[in-house]
Amino acid sequence: MSSDNPIADKAIYKIFIEAPVEKVWNELVKTDEMLPFFFGSVCKTTGELKVGAPIAMETTNGKYRSVVGRVLEFDPPNRYSHTFKFTGYDDSPCTVTYELEAVAGGTNFSLVTTNVPAGTKTENGMAQGGKFIVETFKSVVETGRPTLGTRMMLGVMGLAQPFTPKSSRSEHWPFETIQKI
Repeated sequence: MSSDNPIADKAIYKIFIEAPVEKVWNELVKTDEMLPFFFGSVCKTTGELKVGAPIAMETTNGKYRSVVGRVLEFDPPNRYSHTFKFTGYDDSPCTVTYELEAVAGGTNFSLVTTNVPAGTKTENGMAQGGKFIVETFKSVVETGRPTLGTRMMLGVMGLAQPFTPKSSRSEHWPFETIQKI
């Protein structure tokens, strides 16, 4: 690592979820439906989630892709890792890893970010999003839906969609391009 490209410290967001590890895993890896814990995005891929597969987190109408990456690890129901790039920023991709551990009464769930370029918009976005993701994920798995406050926030985000940067339009992020990230 050179001093020209500093990397932020690893960030870990942990939470206990009162549900069997299989249920937690199945919710995490859903594709083709809205995921409130990922800010209302839909996880799209070219087939099934597996090592090497490109992924895109896109709006429910398919017009915008906010995050793109490639699956690095896929070990059901214990670990899922992928590269992560915000399409609206010029920052280098980082890595997001989800770790699940079956324990008495439920599952210990961790979201771990690594290789995040320090001092970037990506670092700021990841720091703000990590806590939201794990807390909303817990609510969705345990109750079947996000909290009222989160539902309201997602509604407002939907209204703001027309103001999404043009650089995040799906046509700028085809899977062939994502595969190279």
